[in-house]
Amino acid sequence: MSQTSQPAVADGKPHHPPGFRPRRGLNWVTLGLMYASFYLCRYNFRWATPDIRAEYGFTYEQITLILACWSWAYGVGQLVNGLFTDRIGGKRAMLIGVGGMIVANVAFGFASTAGSLATFTMIWVANGYFQAFGAPGMIKINAAWFTRSERGTFAGIFGFMIQLGQFAINKLAPALLAGFTIAIWTVPKLHWKWLFWVPPMIATVVAVFLVLVVKETPEEAGYKGTHDEEAEASGAAVRVTLKESFLTIVKHPLVWFYAAAYACTGAVRHGSDHLAVLYFVDHLQLDRQASVVKTTMQLMPLVAVLGSFSAGLISDKVFRGHRSPVAMTLYFLETLVILMAVALIELAGAKGVFLSCLFLVLISLTANSTHAIVGSAAPMDIGGRKMAGFAAGVIDSFQYFGAALALPLMGWLLDKYGWVTWFPAMAGFGAIGGVAMLLVTLKQRRMGKNSSF
Repeated sequence: MSQTSQPAVADGKPHHPPGFRPRRGLNWVTLGLMYASFYLCRYNFRWATPDIRAEYGFTYEQITLILACWSWAYGVGQLVNGLFTDRIGGKRAMLIGVGGMIVANVAFGFASTAGSLATFTMIWVANGYFQAFGAPGMIKINAAWFTRSERGTFAGIFGFMIQLGQFAINKLAPALLAGFTIAIWTVPKLHWKWLFWVPPMIATVVAVFLVLVVKETPEEAGYKGTHDEEAEASGAAVRVTLKESFLTIVKHPLVWFYAAAYACTGAVRHGSDHLAVLYFVDHLQLDRQASVVKTTMQLMPLVAVLGSFSAGLISDKVFRGHRSPVAMTLYFLETLVILMAVALIELAGAKGVFLSCLFLVLISLTANSTHAIVGSAAPMDIGGRKMAGFAAGVIDSFQYFGAALALPLMGWLLDKYGWVTWFPAMAGFGAIGGVAMLLVTLKQRRMGKNSSF
């Protein structure tokens, strides 16, 4: 039986019908676990890179080439898949993505018998394209379930689920490589190819729950009239023509500023995330199983959760849905943190390991805070329930275009000049992101609108 919401109250806070919040929570937890499994099948690569380099003699530039090609495929996929997501719906999009992702990961493990750079790259390109169905699909579904005044908080939850995937692979990958015992069941040390076989098994299980549990809209779950201004303007509609979605989003006055800033997020976030394990192993001469390595790799996603929640709540509660002031502050803070790392780490001597770990954690805090509000809250604000998929695709694609440009540059610098260049290479991107968000703020003022973008 359908249920309707209570009338909206004067303070503008959303009021939902009985049972709505638990049902939304079930929907969101399932979606979040599904998206977290995408990260299991993405960040497994960084844990395998030391073994892949040792086994096949790949240079840093070749490793970053694989990552860059993955990023290009993901970025282009975000543009294309985001547009199609607005047409086919978020649930179908996520299922297409997880299916392709599972096949690509399994194939990457089997490709270890060939050991060809071209083979690894082509398979990882396919993985990047199919993974690009994930974010537009999830954001589109949640745009229908969360009103505008709730989306910053959602962005924090979005960040939490992403980091849950990172946290899980940071536990799972070292365990698979070192071997472990659960009760009377002992798993021996495994070849790195198992890093690409076990995570898809987990993703398959979660995909079954996605099919059974997730509803694309509150109306589909039996809740009508949620008093969301977007729902009232468009009814229960969440699907539009490709032409309408494309023209509306590409002409939006702010979307390209957010996209430019997000390219900078991608450069720093992926530069630090994907190369951190190599930094520990090759530069600091630490074993992957060392406690300081595993502790740092777990702290990075944990502080990212804190940053995502804080940024989302502040943009909702303090800035009343305005994302740009919070994002601008975070980009400039990120730049300051990286510059401090450049200045202090090489002078620290014996304390260099501690400071390296500290600054990697702080970079994760700032980069993932911008990732949450620029990559999830802003696209939902811009696209609404009808066009959030393509809005997310446009903005998020630039995160990966930025990474695709920055990673080969970092690889080339590492091969030529060493790890002393890693932090400086990331510093400039934070400053550019801050300037882009400053331009958003100025543009909003010129528009003279009380926009929540």
